[in-house]
Amino acid sequence: MDAVRIDKFLWAIRVYKTRTDATDACKGGKVTVGGADVKPAREVKAGDVITVRKGPILYTYKVLAPLEKRVGAKDVPRFAENLTPQSELDKLHAPVETFFIRRDRGTGRPTKKERRDMESLYDSFFEEEGED
Repeated sequence: MDAVRIDKFLWAIRVYKTRTDATDACKGGKVTVGGADVKPAREVKAGDVITVRKGPILYTYKVLAPLEKRVGAKDVPRFAENLTPQSELDKLHAPVETFFIRRDRGTGRPTKKERRDMESLYDSFFEEEGED
């Protein structure tokens, strides 16, 4: 076997969980070979360099030998070499920025406990007025 479809290859070396995911990534412009976007049917052969964008990370793989059948994780290095730079892999462990703005207690909507306290105060106030 000299060449294999890129979507099949990416699935076989476990870059994507399903072949459909690999196909969608190719159609969405997230996969390139030699700097050019590829379609799912593009054939790759030994020596090709594949670049895959998954989230914020740009993974780079070199095809060592084409393969069509999915292999175990231990066998992947025989078919593809991971050339992803360490700077890209460090993005996996980057601190996550949150968009939640912490509010000071007493500002904004009341908490559940505060609401219950207000309701009990409200109920006790109107019970006293009814007794007059």
